[in-house]
Amino acid sequence: MLPAMSRPDRERFLAEPRVGVLGVTDSRGGDRGPLIVPVWYSYEPGGEVVVETGRQTVKAQLLRAAGRFSLCAQDEGRPYRYVSVEGPVTAIDDPLDPALREALAHRYLDAEEARGYLAATSGQLTEDIAFRMRPQHWRSADFAAFAADFAEGGAGEETVPR
Repeated sequence: MLPAMSRPDRERFLAEPRVGVLGVTDSRGGDRGPLIVPVWYSYEPGGEVVVETGRQTVKAQLLRAAGRFSLCAQDEGRPYRYVSVEGPVTAIDDPLDPALREALAHRYLDAEEARGYLAATSGQLTEDIAFRMRPQHWRSADFAAFAADFAEGGAGEETVPR
């Protein structure tokens, strides 16, 4: 069984600025798996996951068709941790609120980089929309306690034959 996080821990983890990986069913036919792409997102504990994308992108088309998506955020450093959420699209912000776009830029970039990014991509503001999702299903893992057992020379200690 995975060492799951408590509800407050997983919500705090998801609220931290991490690149998320969005997954949505690809309904275009054939033998396609789900569309899985890295995204910037926002989340406040108890709230909704918000993802921005272009109005005419494949991602937007698939999100509209599926009406739900998954998002996974992880910490690749040791000890490994992740939170995955899945749920229905609750709203589509169209047009996109400029304050949301600015908040996302400042979430992922330092102040100077965010200003430069927003200026360089200002034309996108009229093309972008945001999808909101209420997390319905959560999965999480925090291997800190598991890793501590190994660090202390516990069950994870390995004897190398000579």
